[in-house]
Amino acid sequence: MTRINHPAPDVPRPSAAELSNAAGNFMIRMSVIGCETDVALDQTRDRHGRTVHPSAAEAARAHRDKAAVEAYRSHLAPHAEALLDVARLVLDELPPARHLAGWRAVLDGLAASTAEIRRALDRPVDPGSGDERAQHAVVWPHLTVWADHGYIACNLADQRDGGQHQTSPLTDEERQKWTDMAVAAQRRGELELTESWYAPDGQPITLAYLVEDDDSTVVALRGDPGVPGWQVIGHYTHEYEAGQDLPAPVPPGVLRPDHSRYNRPAPAPEMSLQDLIRDVVEGRSAGDASNALLGAVQRGFAAGPMLRLQELLETSAQFASALETAQGQQIAARLSTLGRQIEFVAREVQDAAEDLGATVAVLPPHRTPVPRVRPRPAVDTSPPVPPPFAGRPARHR
Repeated sequence: MTRINHPAPDVPRPSAAELSNAAGNFMIRMSVIGCETDVALDQTRDRHGRTVHPSAAEAARAHRDKAAVEAYRSHLAPHAEALLDVARLVLDELPPARHLAGWRAVLDGLAASTAEIRRALDRPVDPGSGDERAQHAVVWPHLTVWADHGYIACNLADQRDGGQHQTSPLTDEERQKWTDMAVAAQRRGELELTESWYAPDGQPITLAYLVEDDDSTVVALRGDPGVPGWQVIGHYTHEYEAGQDLPAPVPPGVLRPDHSRYNRPAPAPEMSLQDLIRDVVEGRSAGDASNALLGAVQRGFAAGPMLRLQELLETSAQFASALETAQGQQIAARLSTLGRQIEFVAREVQDAAEDLGATVAVLPPHRTPVPRVRPRPAVDTSPPVPPPFAGRPARHR
């Protein structure tokens, strides 16, 4: 029988920091388990990503599921519900912001997964049996919910002790003065952005070095530095001082909400550019080179490298646009243009490959190979005397 240990009712609850640390330890352990599983699964695939040892892959996943359950019992099971309670209390006290509704949905999802984990693991099973493996497989998706999204509950618990507001805000007069100085430095090209995050109220904060008369000052900007309207909200001697005064950062967002680090789809088989180049070098006919070129622009499930490059550019353009900054929008447009250029080049490559294959030609025989291994000298031949080593003085006895 497998049971989850719940804290006794009369035992005082841990602090918010202790709850956050417990969940953080679970997420760290899950990250290690995920990396170890990736290595094990890679050993079950061929060079192109196809699974060739399905039984070994199944065993690796079963080991992963069991290790994840043990990590949950050790770190998170006694504290999950208490952590969610603290996170909800802090969430209710935060100022209105666009991300709060999503965070509330995440906490609801974590609570639902916690209930499913408890319901599944409270059922008695024999250790090492098929029922236990099935039980762990059912629990795995809910454990990954905590591994993927538990950081939001941890961040909310960490805000329990404050850090949501600036401790030493500037007066209106000081803010305007430093903003004018920073705007002038930006025009001169002497405002160097170094770090950016979002405050709990959803406003972006950016640290920058303001250079004036060979002197550098750390300033904090609120707003998008790429468009007019941003303001300086603080100036500091160094970045550590800024971190002690400014609102603590909240976790950044994600590009695709449904993506999971621990439940990725099976990788599509693909041919590397090095393999395609090798196929051309080792080819004898025009068809060999044509097939390699067509492999580079192949579409569909097993897309070629050029199509993967186009997908990378398009995905990066989506990322840049999702930053919701002026510079991000400009870079997104550039990446989208490059993606369209890759699409055009891919079609040209496909046409050229088809024309090359239609030539029905082979390499002429005068392109003879050169043996890489030289003939060995005769047995009674003395080896050549190596040249003297220049620069070394002769030794005398």
